Amino acid sequence: MSIDKTAIRNASTVIVLRDRYNDPHVLMGQRGSKAAFMPDKFVFPGGAVDDADRAVPLVTPLPDLCAGRLCDDAPPDLAHALAAAAIRELWEETGLVLGAKGLWTSPPPDWQTFAATGHMPAAHPLQFVFRAVTPPGRPRRFDARFFLVDADDLASDPDDFSAACDELSHLQWIPLPRVREFDLPFITEVVLAEVAARARETEPPASVPFFKNNEEESLFLRLKGIGPVTGRSH
Repeated sequence: MSIDKTAIRNASTVIVLRDRYNDPHVLMGQRGSKAAFMPDKFVFPGGAVDDADRAVPLVTPLPDLCAGRLCDDAPPDLAHALAAAAIRELWEETGLVLGAKGLWTSPPPDWQTFAATGHMPAAHPLQFVFRAVTPPGRPRRFDARFFLVDADDLASDPDDFSAACDELSHLQWIPLPRVREFDLPFITEVVLAEVAARARETEPPASVPFFKNNEEESLFLRLKGIGPVTGRSH
């Protein structure tokens, strides 16, 4: 079945921070020049939720607060799918494993290479920190949830990208003070400002920024776990 490219798809993006207390670095890569979405830009690993992500077993779940915020206006199983997609996309695009040792019974096709590492996905290190909907008029539109992860929680060598697919090139750990020297999408710059402010904070944020774009208006909201609270429009 073909995908409706005009539909807004749920997506997960992963922001991996390394040495966050002393010399914070963030993991990014460059999209290809022929990519339909954000060509040539430096981005975080991430991508759309697949149907199979909803049924993938998680050896540990998302923190309750994060799961509640993710499902503020969505079905309860979406939080599980978003967490699984984040772990899968991180693996596919960087070759890094966020998981714990475990055996699968029958992994879906998209998860077979991850399963072959001997790990099952672990969602407890994922911290929901940002949400943004792609504005109208773009060739692809996503309702993206951004998850912050500490590199210390990875189950693999953070410098080993040998298992990565070719969707992102020039994978590298970029010092946070230098990251704006790269060619970044606007929304990535906004997210990075939030990350820089929270680089040394390990507790979940008091609220999660949400850039909501539709045909009628663009809003800046904040998700607190009991529903979005409108801040200012822009």
